[in-house]
Amino acid sequence: MPAKSLETRAAETLRLDKALANAFPDVSRARFQALIAEGAVRVEGVPVREPRHKVKPGEALCVLLPEPAEPGPGPEAMKLSIAYEDKDLIVIDKPAGLVVHPGAGNETGTLVNALISHCGESLSGIGGVKRPGIVHRLDKDTSGLIVVAKNDRAHHGLSEQFAAHGRDGRLERSYLAIVWGVPERQSGSIAASIGRSTANRQKMAVSRSTSARQAITHYGLLETLGRPPVASLIRCRLETGRTHQIRVHMAHAGHPLLGDQVYGSGFRSSTTKLSEASKAALKALNRQALHAATLGFDHPISGKPMRFESPAPADIGTLLEALRLNVTEQ
Repeated sequence: MPAKSLETRAAETLRLDKALANAFPDVSRARFQALIAEGAVRVEGVPVREPRHKVKPGEALCVLLPEPAEPGPGPEAMKLSIAYEDKDLIVIDKPAGLVVHPGAGNETGTLVNALISHCGESLSGIGGVKRPGIVHRLDKDTSGLIVVAKNDRAHHGLSEQFAAHGRDGRLERSYLAIVWGVPERQSGSIAASIGRSTANRQKMAVSRSTSARQAITHYGLLETLGRPPVASLIRCRLETGRTHQIRVHMAHAGHPLLGDQVYGSGFRSSTTKLSEASKAALKALNRQALHAATLGFDHPISGKPMRFESPAPADIGTLLEALRLNVTEQ
């Protein structure tokens, strides 16, 4: 791929990565760190592979910045539900069933393919060949809001906010979920580290392993469903962003998501408590009952607070209505 050269001279004594980030604010420091490690940065004509290398005032710095490689599958025209778009970012209301980025078994038909078609070459290259512009992700069968960066500067600003997970007040992410049973408390927090399951490497699990990562989910009960209650509608807010976090945590708490074939298989017998209408609605859902309903962040360039809401899609709405009317014998 063709590359362009960025050249400057150090203004003061600084770490190499910081000096470059200061000189070229449209490219993130993380991007420069990766380029340094790849040997794409020279100081006084000599390749330097250590981001912490101290440069001196007046030293010549040169970066070979390759253009983002085109993902193998290429652009694919698809209809996108766009909640917001400007020159720096785009917010998509993702339908269930759409994979976010290409991977094994999903080389085509992904959100990334659609975005390449829609945005052209403007997507940020930080995510690499398979994930241009992607700052965070949603599972294939989770619907709802996702934000994508169109340039490296926006990517860097959004990534900082997602790394803080809302602790600094900038990022807001909440999900609607339908779970089996009724939580003992109307609101609470689940703090349990998550790692790869030792029994099934395709699954995540609550774990005490040293490789497991801290995970915290806050939940609040919105509505009990059925007479007597057989399920609940809850709102979950993430303080961390681990793979399958809500699904793993709610199953760990004894309230797995309806329709979750991976983490809710132990609750299949609970379907005997459902009316025929509820069973039909759950079968039609054919996925975990999880929807990314709220997404808020500060615009990575202007700093303006932004907030988006997505109502529950039709399949979850149909299931909710059926469960509200669900009556079983005491």
